[in-house]
Amino acid sequence: MNDPLPNGGLIRKLWPGEAEAYRDHLLRLDPESRNRRFSGAVADEVIIRHASTAGAPGVVIHGFFVDGTLRGAAELRRIGPLFSHEGEAALSIERAWQSHGVGTGLLERTLLSARNRGITSLHMHCLADNHRMQQLAKKFEAGLSFDFGSVVGAVDPPRSTGLSLMREAMADSHGMAAAIFEAQSRLFKTA
Repeated sequence: MNDPLPNGGLIRKLWPGEAEAYRDHLLRLDPESRNRRFSGAVADEVIIRHASTAGAPGVVIHGFFVDGTLRGAAELRRIGPLFSHEGEAALSIERAWQSHGVGTGLLERTLLSARNRGITSLHMHCLADNHRMQQLAKKFEAGLSFDFGSVVGAVDPPRSTGLSLMREAMADSHGMAAAIFEAQSRLFKTA
């Protein structure tokens, strides 16, 4: 896919200590985006509790950062036991960054991570009126089925290969280097 990201944007995995950045991003979502992310209205306390599990085993979160601020995220969670072959993906993108290729980039990384973790069935739940998410799922050839007013997209990623593992490792290395460079740049600006 490789759609270009908006200027200054970077997609990388969240580090274990970045649960607060994830929480802040989810709390910044406008009411419609928040409703679509969680398939209904949720209180701030629910979001805070959810974000605190960002570093849990079986959870991988990729973030879209602009100038060091998390503006979008794709969450991959295993369903069931730690070594289950079934997972769930959820995306959240702040309104100003929607429809700019961010969702495509985030889902592409999430599918690669799912593949490399042996997840063979990946589900994406969205409300029936969430046409952006449905279009995104179709981009990646997900089959969509309607279920009680919501849409469930199921993607069966292929098995991992040496090349897919290397692609994820390279993306992680690039993300880490870019994050370190950005952190150093901010330190020099304040000094």
